[in-house]
Amino acid sequence: MVWMNHQLHRVKQTRLWVAAFICWLCLMSATPRIPHSPKHHVFGDMRNFLGVPNTLNVITNYPLLVVGVLGFVLCLSGNFFVISSRAEVWVWALYYAGMTSVAFGSSYYHLKPDDNRVIWDTLPIMIAYSSLFAIFIMERVGEMIGLICLFALNLVALIGAACDRAFNDLRLCMMFQLIPAIAIPAMTFMFTPKYTHSRYWLWATGVYLLAKFEYVADNKIYHASRYLISGHSLEHLCSVIFPVLLALMLLFRRSITPRLIDAKDSLRGGRQII
Repeated sequence: MVWMNHQLHRVKQTRLWVAAFICWLCLMSATPRIPHSPKHHVFGDMRNFLGVPNTLNVITNYPLLVVGVLGFVLCLSGNFFVISSRAEVWVWALYYAGMTSVAFGSSYYHLKPDDNRVIWDTLPIMIAYSSLFAIFIMERVGEMIGLICLFALNLVALIGAACDRAFNDLRLCMMFQLIPAIAIPAMTFMFTPKYTHSRYWLWATGVYLLAKFEYVADNKIYHASRYLISGHSLEHLCSVIFPVLLALMLLFRRSITPRLIDAKDSLRGGRQII
């Protein structure tokens, strides 16, 4: 009976992934090509202070650098975050390393925004979100499936960056950043959690959507703040809250009874579940 339930569970998961892939293909087919535009590199606040071009858009990346480095160190230390497997440790570390690289890449891009530099801003973001979505799948669905998704999503990130450069098409990059914001809340309610404090995933997703709203309302926020700070700079600062919330989740959460699929993966590796 247990074996049959497990097989039914796997069939449902397979159908879900196939349906999601088909939806993604339909969305890509229905969406027209989104080329680069010179307007993409013109931001509300492009003031220069102390000889630094686009000063606020550059320096607002440094809090993310601090959070990324701290998160990476705490992941590898093994004494602070509640992470139950070695694979999860490395994927979480990859996420925080990706956020660290976002700080460097975004700063480099904003020093001289153009089509040649934008890849150093978008590619680290896609790699970081690939790692985050993969770790979410590892915790909700299974470790092996999560690792497969990690490699697949990073491959898609590289393909998206290549399409951006070769075909001047931003569709894959934009959808890549949008889909996790939809999939993570949906999967939070669809799959049994491995740890407590699942609400932090929803809070982090809300912060991510708020940051995207600030990005879209760049000029409007800049005018509303009486030219104090732009929406894009606020997006950078809001993006810092995202990994901070996830770090708090890792600090305070506790393990729940392991799921069947995790137990099976562990037994295959010759390890005991305690």
